Amino acid sequence: MVDVPPRRPRRTPRLRSVGDGELRLRHRVVHGYRRAYRMAGEGPALVLIHGIGDSSATWADLIPDLARTHTVIAPDLLGHGASDKPRADYSVAAYANGVRDLLTTLDIESATLVGHSLGGGVAMQFAYQFPERTERLILVSAGGVGGEVNPVLRAVSLPGAHLMLSTLRLPGMRLQVGLFLRLMRLLDTDLGQDAPELLNLVDALPDATSRSAFIRTLRAVVDWRGQAVTMLDRCYLTEGMPTMLLWGDRDSVVPVRHAYGAYKAMPGSRLEIFEGAGHFPFHSDPARFLALVEEFTSTTSPADWSRENWRELLRAGRPGTTAGQPDTAQNRAAERDLREASERSAT
Repeated sequence: MVDVPPRRPRRTPRLRSVGDGELRLRHRVVHGYRRAYRMAGEGPALVLIHGIGDSSATWADLIPDLARTHTVIAPDLLGHGASDKPRADYSVAAYANGVRDLLTTLDIESATLVGHSLGGGVAMQFAYQFPERTERLILVSAGGVGGEVNPVLRAVSLPGAHLMLSTLRLPGMRLQVGLFLRLMRLLDTDLGQDAPELLNLVDALPDATSRSAFIRTLRAVVDWRGQAVTMLDRCYLTEGMPTMLLWGDRDSVVPVRHAYGAYKAMPGSRLEIFEGAGHFPFHSDPARFLALVEEFTSTTSPADWSRENWRELLRAGRPGTTAGQPDTAQNRAAERDLREASERSAT
C-alpha cells in the first residue's frame, strides 16, 4: 500500500460557469493536418491528454468543473477522434511534439499536463522534451512505466491486426462484444470495471483509416511482449517537478503495480489509489478526481526549471536501484523494470 495516508481534499469554490459553446470541438491546422481540440475556462493552463483509441470526449463531463479555475485544453491526438488520421509518425515523442505545437498556436507557453494511459506516456515525454514548458504532471493509469499490458493489446500489435479489428464491424459483433463485457462486469472481473469504455473503443474504429491509425499508434508503444517504450530510465529527471499518480487498483489494462514502481522512481511524487476502479478512475469517481486535481494544482508551485539543474541531474544519472531496501516482491519487480528500461527507451 501507499506509505502516505489517503487524502480526500476539499473542493475549491466554483469561480465561473462554462457555456456549452466553450465545450464544442474546435480545429487548428498544424503542419497541414487538422487537429481537433476543446478549450474552455480561464486561468493557469491544464492540458488533458486522452489514451489510445479515445478522444477529448472522455474528459467532457470533467471540463466544466476544471474550467472554473483553469484554461483547459483537451486535444484529440492525431489519428484519434475528429483529428486527421494520416499515414504518419504516431510515437509518443511525435505526440509530444504535436501537443507542443498545438499549445504554441494557442499562445500557451506552459501548462500542467494530465495524461491518461497512452496520454500519460505522452505527458511524461512532453516533460522530458520540454521541461521548461511543463508546470506539473498528473499521470492517470499511465503507460510507459512498466512492461505489462493487457494481452488483447499485445495481440492487436501482431500481423493480421487489421483483419482482426475489421471483424468488429461485422453485423452483430458489437452486440456480442457488449454481451461479453457485461458478463465480465456481472462476474466482477477487473476487465468488467471498464466495460462501457471498452465498448466505446469498438465504436471509435468505424473505418479502415481509423483502424490503421489505431494500429500504428499501438505498435509504436506495444509489441507481442508488452509495452515497448518506457520513461522509467528518466523518471529521476522529474525531481522538482510536482507529480501526482492516480490509479485504479483493479486496472486490467495497465496493472496497478506500475503505479508503485513509478512512485518510487519519481522523486517527491504523490500516489493516490482509487479502490475498486479500473483503467478509468476519473470516470469511476469523478468527484474525487476533480478534488485531487484542484487541490494539487492549487497547493503546489509550478516546476522551476533551470538549465543548470537539468545538467546536474543528467550528470548524476539515475539513482542506483533498490539495493539496501527490503527484499520484497514489489522491490524486486521495480528493480527488474529499471534493469529493462534501457532496452525500452522512448528515445
